[in-house]
Amino acid sequence: MNRKVIILLLILTVRAATAYAWLYPEHREITLKAIVKLDSGRRFLFEQLWNSARKGKEGRLTIGAIDPGQIGLPTLLDYTAWPAIAGDHSTSSENMMYNILQTEWILKVADIAARLQNGLDEARNQSERVNRMRDSDIKLLRADPEYVSRAGGNNGHFLMALPDVNITAPEYFAKCFEKGCELNTIGIYTWFHISAIRKAACLHSQRLTSEQRSAYALSALADEAFALHFLEDSFTSGHIAGIWGDASQRKGTHDYYNEKGLEITTWQGVRMVLMGDAYMRPEDADHAAEAVLKSLTQFLDAAAGKMDETMFPAPCSFAAPDTFNVSKAKYMPLREVQEGELQLCREILLLTPIPGLATGWGELPRFRSELGPFIGIASAVRGGWYNGGFADYQTTSGVVAGLELALRLGLGMEGVLNESGDGLVFLDLGWRIDGASSMRFDDEPAIKNFGAFSAAIPSRDAYFLRLRMPFFLIPGDILIAGPILYLTSPKTFNKMVVAAGNGGLIPWQSGIRTPIGRFQFVIGREVGICMYGTGNGPDAFLMTVDQDTKDQAVFSLYTTQFDFPILEYRPMRNFSSGQSASLVFQFYGGFDIPGKRTSVYPSDYPLPDVKTTWFAGLRMSFDWRYYFSGRKNSPTR
Repeated sequence: MNRKVIILLLILTVRAATAYAWLYPEHREITLKAIVKLDSGRRFLFEQLWNSARKGKEGRLTIGAIDPGQIGLPTLLDYTAWPAIAGDHSTSSENMMYNILQTEWILKVADIAARLQNGLDEARNQSERVNRMRDSDIKLLRADPEYVSRAGGNNGHFLMALPDVNITAPEYFAKCFEKGCELNTIGIYTWFHISAIRKAACLHSQRLTSEQRSAYALSALADEAFALHFLEDSFTSGHIAGIWGDASQRKGTHDYYNEKGLEITTWQGVRMVLMGDAYMRPEDADHAAEAVLKSLTQFLDAAAGKMDETMFPAPCSFAAPDTFNVSKAKYMPLREVQEGELQLCREILLLTPIPGLATGWGELPRFRSELGPFIGIASAVRGGWYNGGFADYQTTSGVVAGLELALRLGLGMEGVLNESGDGLVFLDLGWRIDGASSMRFDDEPAIKNFGAFSAAIPSRDAYFLRLRMPFFLIPGDILIAGPILYLTSPKTFNKMVVAAGNGGLIPWQSGIRTPIGRFQFVIGREVGICMYGTGNGPDAFLMTVDQDTKDQAVFSLYTTQFDFPILEYRPMRNFSSGQSASLVFQFYGGFDIPGKRTSVYPSDYPLPDVKTTWFAGLRMSFDWRYYFSGRKNSPTR
């Protein structure tokens, strides 16, 4: 296997493993619940700001600030869409506004999100829910190619792990915002909320022209929407568990607590159970909406001139949305802020959950996803139907059973985007033994009395290798195009590999979840090559050399067999902490090509005519893996 491609895939695995939090429709629901709870005075002011910001942009923004009934194929976007677009579909407040006002693909994203919400509402069980999310993610990748990689460079969507149980809320918030701190959701929220209230305070100035007031309203609303995205993210269970650990642990832990939920306590001492992204309940939205409501209240009070103007550091001079790029940065930059501004943020952040402890005593249990390099053992039992033996006259079909044992080296990239994905790459080196075929070397009735000795295909063993890799359009295209694209067009390479892991350009190979397990078409992703005769020498075959006299002779024969899994079934999915084990059923087909043949006894007999045999069967494999990635660079107490 191309070593460069494996390295590149590993890089992409780590980058893509950073998970987003609430889904687009979940962000909209939280924001909507907060806005409708505003008192009449603040709600009126909010609409005034929206109308001012909307001037000259009526072709893209809704008449009212909220549009609760937004359905598919929207032509206008309301304010509740802004926090959903922030972070996941944009990298800064400035970039968010460009995407909202200037791009057409963002309308496709809104359409996909609206249809996803309808699909989730109509889902009758967990399997249908997962499949709806799979279809939505595939569409989002087409509409927004940077959807996965945008957040892959940092942990901005996660809460920073709690360094110590004795740390106070103000101390924790200060650590999240201080220069050099790893990027995190509390720090990002604080940054953009401060930007928003500073600009909102400028709206109270009487010196602004109508055009300036419109610009300040737009940029202030944009900064606040970007801040709200990350404030809302702090209420998703998979992101409360903390950010420490490698990519596999972050992704696995994220997925586990999102699905199972987590009991939390807020900094104010309120206890609750929260679910995670894609599993949000009405009560989860209510808890997050309370914090959003308080944030919006501060924002609107600043716009109404109800705050002490001395709290803000400088006169109004900058009316553009904030440019801080939360995708490229890995650490919080330095920013001069007033103590009063920080105090405003603390009042809101007290409503957020206390995150899980960093590594050490009392840490939350960690789980891993199938990400990263691994070594493992794969054993299998198989049974196949063959269309006949290798001799031209052997046309009677039969069955051959076999056993396999292999050392497996690979790179896990399963479920990077969702649990229907499969970017698994591995190479098996193993040994296989087959039993004798059920069909005989001749159709004579008496031959059947000789048992396995008379089999058309005798018992035989062989060394084999098995290779698995996803593909974008045709099998093997990542091996060929990957290194070139990585050097010439990294964005195209990222898009290609992520799409391949989620079913390819035509996503017919995405996993399909059912109540009894997961099914997936995998033809072209995996091939097994078995070289018979390479172990203990060529296999001996008994064949009839003359159909009239029924004379038999013994010949040696090398063959090379290729098998191609077509449909795969996994009956279970387990979270793990360091190792993984799974049972896999594969329906496969293939062919066995005869090679060099030699007369053994009698040695002077002419060589028989031979043909390729075809087969189809079922393979049951037990797959055990040990992942090399561990807790590198994890904080300790």
